[in-house]
Amino acid sequence: MVVGDAVGRERDSGIPHIDYQRMNFSQPQTPPSFNDLHFSPSISKMELALNNSNKFLSKIATNDGHGENSPYFDGWKAYDTNPYHPQNNPTGVIQMGLAENKLCFDLIQEWIEKHPEASICTPEGGFDFKEIAIFQDYHGLPMFRAAIANFMSRVRGNHVRFDPDRIVMSGGATGAHETVAFCLANPGEAFLVPTPYYPGFDRDLRWRTGVQLLPVVCGSWNNFEVSLGALEEAYEKAKESNIKVKGLLITNPSNPLGTFFDKETLKTLVSFINEKNIHLICDEIYAGTVTKDNEFISIAEILEEFPTICNQNLIHIVYSLSKDMGFPGFRIGIIYSYNDTVVSIARKMSSFGLVSTQTQHMIATMLSDDDFVENFIHESRKRLAHRHDSFTRDLAQVGIASLQSNAGLFFWMDLRRFLKEPTFDAEMTFWRVIINEIKLNVSPGSSFHCSEPGWFRVCFANMDDETVTVALRRIKSFVLKNKLIEIKTKSKKQCWQNNLHLKLSSRRLEDIMSPHSPLNSPLLRAQT
Repeated sequence: MVVGDAVGRERDSGIPHIDYQRMNFSQPQTPPSFNDLHFSPSISKMELALNNSNKFLSKIATNDGHGENSPYFDGWKAYDTNPYHPQNNPTGVIQMGLAENKLCFDLIQEWIEKHPEASICTPEGGFDFKEIAIFQDYHGLPMFRAAIANFMSRVRGNHVRFDPDRIVMSGGATGAHETVAFCLANPGEAFLVPTPYYPGFDRDLRWRTGVQLLPVVCGSWNNFEVSLGALEEAYEKAKESNIKVKGLLITNPSNPLGTFFDKETLKTLVSFINEKNIHLICDEIYAGTVTKDNEFISIAEILEEFPTICNQNLIHIVYSLSKDMGFPGFRIGIIYSYNDTVVSIARKMSSFGLVSTQTQHMIATMLSDDDFVENFIHESRKRLAHRHDSFTRDLAQVGIASLQSNAGLFFWMDLRRFLKEPTFDAEMTFWRVIINEIKLNVSPGSSFHCSEPGWFRVCFANMDDETVTVALRRIKSFVLKNKLIEIKTKSKKQCWQNNLHLKLSSRRLEDIMSPHSPLNSPLLRAQT
């Protein structure tokens, strides 16, 4: 999908008009590829041979629905090609495009050292090896499901309780989203998704399922908040295009915005899906990254407080330990559905992407330690807030603004003033400057299907303090250099204008004193 083609003129409501007929839903957005950055080598003979053999493979295997033809992933490749290292490669690319939470690994390491019995691969925990290593039901270890349900409640301020019997495992949030999509929609049917949204959704929900994602266009005119008008317009445009909408997908807290929905907005969303009789999928994988206590509101709280607000069979939550705990490598994805049939079907599907019982055992032991969990959540929020606030404050000092936020592992940076013109082509041109010259991998807004060029997502929790200092130094250096260029350009322009003024003044004086000037006419001389 090409955002520039999707967004037409703005209507009186302030919501850009969407022409779905002009949009290509069969493929995700395809801005300039990684090859345009001149990092990758030429295609090898082996790759050519593989391309020639594609006709013998399936359509899923050979299409580009995985979504890697996006600047979001190209930035990762740029980093992999030339990774920053303080000693070995101090001029390399700094990875600021990966939403990882590394700020509390010392707390995890300390707990593991104190609890060797949590692992079945240590002498202290080895007595459980046989029971954990043999086949386990894909419902998951009971202690694991209970610990996950309890942790989900804890990171939501204990405002809501979760039933362990509704916990369904999956291979990370990626697998969880795909499983939900398989359960709720047929190929060709669609989910509405407010923009900007996580680029991985194009892969997670679409690649193998054949499901479409239709944007609900949000923008800076109202701080990217989701409005009922935008929802209705997207839904109606889908109907006009004969696309059946099966659900609404939201990320709360938002990736990439770092914001979260208030109670009234959540009630509006729930009422909307209930009226349309479509599903609501709530991705809450950043619930524990909210830096101000008791402010985040889960969709589960809305259902408990307003039990008759909608048909609860339409509500489904996706969760993971990848962000709140910083465990993306453990591939712990969770589906929590209020629909008994979805729970049953998703559990059967989970056999294709289970969490290993060794991982379940260790995580269950860790999350059952209430003192550790309480301290971890508190300390993680404090460290995330400090890193976010100090980073955005330093950027503000050099005139770089960002959307106000207090959740997630990133912030939404406003670089619109650096674009030569307000277009997505100009955004991509400037993004190449950021990658090639400033040597930072930040993700352009177009890769998140943002409706406005010039916004970038910056991840701040995946690096140490020293790397943050280097990144800020590079940004400040670029801004200072850019300001000097602007000053010189303005100075040259002023000099040119002054010279032009002098030339024009001299010319006017010459004209006045020329023999053909009216001041030199015999009639005027006679009158004076």
